[in-house]
Amino acid sequence: MTTAREIMTPDAAYCPVDATAADAARRMAEQGVGALPVCDASGRLAGVVTDRDLAVKVVAEGRDPKTTLADFIDKTEVVTIGADDSVEEAIRTMKQHAVRRLPVIDGHDLVGMVSQADIARAMPDAKIGDLVDAISSAPPNG
Repeated sequence: MTTAREIMTPDAAYCPVDATAADAARRMAEQGVGALPVCDASGRLAGVVTDRDLAVKVVAEGRDPKTTLADFIDKTEVVTIGADDSVEEAIRTMKQHAVRRLPVIDGHDLVGMVSQADIARAMPDAKIGDLVDAISSAPPNG
């Protein structure tokens, strides 16, 4: 059984809970990613901010990105995968919640991220196509 830990991107970039939306956007641009976990000072996952969140919940609503805190953006429960959970469980979770990226946790600590690309490198084409289809046909969240 292949686990999330085996295919994840370790040491994923994140932003602290006191980062602003502008800080999060800058970090996303520097890292070339579309989502960042938001962690407290102890490394505990507090949320996830996406490029879509920045566009829809900050810019479109006329909020100031320099003063809007990143942890404000997504107050819903964060969808995660355990580091030792199977890749099949990661696929089920991504499909069920229509997300393209999953923070990987060990206990409560962020240890990495699993993306569609990570799954694509690890799984047969049929599973990848099914995952992409399920996520792409879901209504946008946010």
